[in-house]
Amino acid sequence: MTTSITTSGDLAADSGTPEPARRRTGSKRLGSPRLGRMPWPTIILFLLPALVLYGGFVLYPIVQSMRYSLFDWNGLEPLDNFVGLDNFRRAFGADLFRDALTHNAIILVVSLVLQLPFAMALAVLLNSKIRGRAVMRTVFFAPYVLSEVVTGVVWRQILRPDGLLNTSLEGVGGGGLIQGWLSDPDVVLYVLFFVLSWKYFGIHMILMLAGLQQVPAELKEAAAIDGATAWESFRHVTLPLLGPTVRVSIFLSVIGALQVFDLVWVTTKGGPVGASSTMATYLYDQFRNGLFGYASAVSIVIFGLSLVVALLYQRFVLRRDLEGTGLVG
Repeated sequence: MTTSITTSGDLAADSGTPEPARRRTGSKRLGSPRLGRMPWPTIILFLLPALVLYGGFVLYPIVQSMRYSLFDWNGLEPLDNFVGLDNFRRAFGADLFRDALTHNAIILVVSLVLQLPFAMALAVLLNSKIRGRAVMRTVFFAPYVLSEVVTGVVWRQILRPDGLLNTSLEGVGGGGLIQGWLSDPDVVLYVLFFVLSWKYFGIHMILMLAGLQQVPAELKEAAAIDGATAWESFRHVTLPLLGPTVRVSIFLSVIGALQVFDLVWVTTKGGPVGASSTMATYLYDQFRNGLFGYASAVSIVIFGLSLVVALLYQRFVLRRDLEGTGLVG
């Protein structure tokens, strides 16, 4: 018995259709349709509104501030008194500005040392199965929802000499602890840090709580089976997996500490005698005094510090956290 084998080429020859054409036709018919590239005019049309807003409200003010920082200008007269980098030298040579920079650094360090560990500990507690944890999450996060102005006004009333705090201390026999919380240069900065922590620790707690809920329970169970204690399991399993979230919180704390303004201004206006001033309150004072060129130089310093932190975070932290996700090259 003879077996006849017909090849695809023979079929193509018999049908009179070239083989490549038939393959292309079959791929179009059987395969998934290929999505065409979006034309450049369409891409530009979608990006244009965002680019216009970004250029008008971000890039243009930055460029103008850089320009004004090179002049001795009061905001009204013609921009013709060019002083070069004198405004920057004046800023770093001013005791008040250096003090404000030091206050920002103190807030930054204390935030990293106290605020973030407290937020993490609270997140670990609220991630466990305890009664009322949903209510406590809401209560601890609620201060973050309040505006800085409302927070500053409320705490200013609480901390004034005849306010709620001193009255309560006197009522429980703690009269020796009564003092001017916002008028004593030795304590006002740390009082403000407490208010800032009360306001902002909730967002760090929520971030870390979200990170904790992404840790697979199987890893904790495996660690427990291997004999790891609760602390060892947290240190060697949970904390490494929580690393990206912790680094985001650190970045937000650093940027926030460099730019803190609203709450400090409403509460103390940087006083007394500059004991609670920050770079932002110092900057605003210069604008109020009509020193627009000098104030622009101070704003560029704040912008430069924030930009350096952001670039370092993106280069050494964000890139590392995104490696292996396919989101970076």
